[in-house]
Amino acid sequence: MELKKILKGIENYKSKGDMDIDVLSIEDNSKNVKPGSLFVAVKGFDFDGHKFIEEAIENGARAVMIDINSDVKNIKISDEVTVIIVENSRIALAIAACNFYGNSSKKFTVIGVTGTKGKTTTTYMIKSILEKMGKKVGLIGTISNYIGDDCLGDSNRTTPGSVELQKTFYQMAKEKVEYVVMEVSSQSLKYNRVLGTFFDIGVFTNFYKDHISAKEHEDMEDYFKSKEKLFAMCKTGFANADDFKTSRLIKESPKCEFKTYGIDNTCDLLAKDVTITNSTVDFKVKIDNKNERIKVNIPGRFSVYNSLAAISVCVSLGANADVIKEVMEHIEVPGRSEMVSNDLELPIMIDYAHTPESLESILQAVKTYTKGRVICVFGCGGDRDKEKRPLMGEASGRIADFTIITTDNPRTEKPEDIIAEIEEGTKKTKGKYKVIVDRTEAIKEALKMMNKRDIVVLAGKGHEKYQEIGKEKIDYDERVIVKEILKEMKK
Repeated sequence: MELKKILKGIENYKSKGDMDIDVLSIEDNSKNVKPGSLFVAVKGFDFDGHKFIEEAIENGARAVMIDINSDVKNIKISDEVTVIIVENSRIALAIAACNFYGNSSKKFTVIGVTGTKGKTTTTYMIKSILEKMGKKVGLIGTISNYIGDDCLGDSNRTTPGSVELQKTFYQMAKEKVEYVVMEVSSQSLKYNRVLGTFFDIGVFTNFYKDHISAKEHEDMEDYFKSKEKLFAMCKTGFANADDFKTSRLIKESPKCEFKTYGIDNTCDLLAKDVTITNSTVDFKVKIDNKNERIKVNIPGRFSVYNSLAAISVCVSLGANADVIKEVMEHIEVPGRSEMVSNDLELPIMIDYAHTPESLESILQAVKTYTKGRVICVFGCGGDRDKEKRPLMGEASGRIADFTIITTDNPRTEKPEDIIAEIEEGTKKTKGKYKVIVDRTEAIKEALKMMNKRDIVVLAGKGHEKYQEIGKEKIDYDERVIVKEILKEMKK
């Protein structure tokens, strides 16, 4: 594509060099640059793309885009390379990516789901209902990206970067996708990764304390305002009427037409007669002016909210009660209240709970139906919100019958230091607990001490199949680990 066309919509840029060149790709990672690429230098938390301009040129970049606020005095740029200087290279990258990939998000209906919890489950539910209606659906999210049943690859983060996102949209448009359901993280909104995407529907699941750190959000206000951005980009919104931030969200998003769902407060889609068992939830809702009983094979009150969000969206898109009931009864989401099947018939659950609220929610849910003990194994991630560590320790100590504090993605921090901060919270309770730094040994200890009346909740990793240690991701799938331990136990 001609460089001038790629820059359409980018305001107040300055350029030097040939603007009629043909650009073959857009890259913000110098290692991915090929002959004919436009390299966009973006300053991130760990790396400043401006320091890799020379490498990008060596790899064949025909043009480079530079942020006006960056120091590039000592960087050698050949006269043969076109230089574009912009006011904000992160915003310019998003706009350029949309242009390069033909603004593909206009070619299908885009449904964005944001909130602290429930994004993954809600998107899976929406996708499943729409597919049952005979629609071709794409999914972009925390676990993987899909076109129908075809996996496009595992995700490195909840919402892809600008270039990857628009490239994925382009691929989906080529394959005649009709609907795209995507998780929209606060980070992607704050740092303009989804800028230029044409959202038709936005969903607000809930708002809890999370992602407050030097590399994420400075405070809760920044976190909320970031999520709020989605509803300035939507025509229609669906929001949880029971969440304390919903009234403010609706008030501050005047261009978005909202409908609400909930259990406790007056709303457009109200769940009644909620019943929670050890493996399901069921409730009544009114669909097409008729009361319908919905059964979902994911236990917990949170499952009702996720279901209501999905039902709200899909009813607005023409789903009928029979389709919704059939899909919801058979829905499964990897790493979300996922039971590990095993020959010993031991109740072992893998769940992504990694905040105080989500950990408390899942433990309370299993506590209500477990005849024996609730044994919780969890840790906290390194280089992330430190304030939640003692809160999670306190939640598990208060609710679980036994807690094993262990390691979970320590990154550049020492696991022992993270565990010590978690332990501060556990000590405030009367809960029994043990510290086992090695996660595999911690899981082994939990499985050895349980019986069929107990349940072990392995919290935090969920769908993840790795441990982040230092700067590396090490293969680590809890499903495999559990089955290997049980195999040894049988011997």
